[in-house]
Amino acid sequence: MTATLRMTHTAIGVEVRRGTYEVFIDGHPAGLVEMNASIDFAIDAGRHTVQVRSGRNASRVTPFTVDDGHRVDFRCTGKSFLPVFVASFFVPGWALHIRQVGVVTSS
Repeated sequence: MTATLRMTHTAIGVEVRRGTYEVFIDGHPAGLVEMNASIDFAIDAGRHTVQVRSGRNASRVTPFTVDDGHRVDFRCTGKSFLPVFVASFFVPGWALHIRQVGVVTSS
C-alpha cells in the first residue's frame, strides 16, 4: 500500500526565509525542497506527520492521513504576518508554515 506526499515551497510576494527547507516525515529526514519547487515522497498509506525545518527555524509538526493510491499535497512558506514574524525570533517553531492543500486520487 503506497501513497505520495507532495511538498511545494512557494510564497506570494516577498518571503524573507527563502532558503531550502528540509522535509521530515514521521520525524525522519526525507529530503529537501527548494524555493518555487515541489518534491514527491513515496510513503505508506495511513497516518503520518510532516514538518519542515531550515536551521533553527521550523514549522509545527502536522499530522495527516492518506489512503492507498492517493497523493496528499502540502505547501510550505516562511512568510507570515509581522507580529508572528517578530515572535518567531524567540519561538523558532513559528518561523515556517505548512498547510495541506489537497488530496488527489491516482487514476
